[in-house]
Amino acid sequence: MEITTIVILAVLAGLVFFVIGIYNRLVALKNRFQNAFAQIEVQLKRRYDLIPNLVETAKGYLKHERETLEAVVNARNTAMAGLKAAAADPGAAGAMAQLAGAEGALTSALGRLSVVMEAYPDLKASENMQQLSEELTSTENKVAFSRQAFNDAVMAYNTYKQSFPQVVLAPTFGHGPDASLLEFEDSAEIQAAPKISF
Repeated sequence: MEITTIVILAVLAGLVFFVIGIYNRLVALKNRFQNAFAQIEVQLKRRYDLIPNLVETAKGYLKHERETLEAVVNARNTAMAGLKAAAADPGAAGAMAQLAGAEGALTSALGRLSVVMEAYPDLKASENMQQLSEELTSTENKVAFSRQAFNDAVMAYNTYKQSFPQVVLAPTFGHGPDASLLEFEDSAEIQAAPKISF
């Protein structure tokens, strides 16, 4: 009778450690993708901070292009609101879709600004504008790398969570719907970084 009790206790202890391992792995993977989103947030904030400088530098040259400048500023503000919503709940499908849409609109507005600036050779030759362009391109590359790291972390979390027996235990541990990837509408265009030539 004592051996049976010892075996049952050993199996129960093993099962408890197994469940604890699943819980800890779920927490670690969730924290990893949330941290990866924080890296995207850093790069997008840097991007948003560069845009007012770009607009201010261009203002003096683009006096007749007020609508274009306002569109860039409005798109930036919308993107910042999308980032704030996504940062509150990284991986939530609605928040990721809102951020992706806002980023698409911002990229489009910056593209229109780029086209308008082509008509102003003095602006293209401005050292300040060239420096801002280089910083923006560098930031776009960092956004792309950060987004890839985030999507990789989300994929690892979702794959682990959807595997058996985790799929049965995850809801019990508070791990509800799958985390969503951050996919921009025109992913290839964004990954290529904006073409702002001066």
